[in-house]
Amino acid sequence: MSTTNLDTALRYLQALENGAAGEALAPFFHPDAVQREYPNLLTRNGQTRELKKLLADSERAKTLMSSQRYAVRGTLEQGDTVALEVDWTGTLAVPLRTLAAGAELRAACGMFLTFKDGRILSQRNYDCFEPF
Repeated sequence: MSTTNLDTALRYLQALENGAAGEALAPFFHPDAVQREYPNLLTRNGQTRELKKLLADSERAKTLMSSQRYAVRGTLEQGDTVALEVDWTGTLAVPLRTLAAGAELRAACGMFLTFKDGRILSQRNYDCFEPF
């Protein structure tokens, strides 16, 4: 049975939910991968990460979040692109602004993944956080 890009995208989200970070995430990404996070409540100016920084930041995120969940609301696969509409919930491991450790953050997310050779080449996130 062949694996589709959508299958890989869903396995990637499951790995994130299961706490995968750093080198455990590397197999999902093409060596030339770039992630673009558009401006949101946490990243006011947005940011772009190449693979090395993306993996390092995923390790850092484990110290900030005790867990995260991705509820997939919709998917679309066309050629080498997968679009995901996701409701994200993250539980804080540490205080953030006015929120105590243990509080939950929520965001409606649009994720657009482009694949090359069965691995994520680019990831674009549009994260709409609920006010906090």
